Amino acid sequence: MKIIMQQDVAKVGREGEIITVADGFFRNYLFPRSLAVAATQSAVRVVERRRAIEEKKAEDTKTQAETDAATLADKTFTIVARVGASDRLYGSITTEDIATAVQKASGVTIDKRKIQLTDPIKSLGSYSVGLKLHRDITVPVTVEISKGA
Repeated sequence: MKIIMQQDVAKVGREGEIITVADGFFRNYLFPRSLAVAATQSAVRVVERRRAIEEKKAEDTKTQAETDAATLADKTFTIVARVGASDRLYGSITTEDIATAVQKASGVTIDKRKIQLTDPIKSLGSYSVGLKLHRDITVPVTVEISKGA
């Protein structure tokens, strides 16, 4: 029997897949637990429509990420921080500070979790930081930390 999976089931199928299973397995296990529905013409059309919408959304997201990557490519962002003795910062520069600096300077909003910074920055200087805009697109930018008041 052809069915459409409604949820992921280990060793059976993933959500949205159209697979063939035994009638009894569908009738006694998958259907009562709302894990799958019969693959009628209308249900197949709904799955195809949903898949097309998700593909369009993914394409739009990637296009936006490419546009943002072109905007951010080879840019330098300056963050002014307070320093103490021996040019050591009071506190540190974190991914949130970098995201704010990128937002102010370029207008591109970056989630702080998408900034690839291994350790917080604790001294003056110039640092190379990766901004992950999409799973396929990572843009390296330079963050320059300078003395402030």
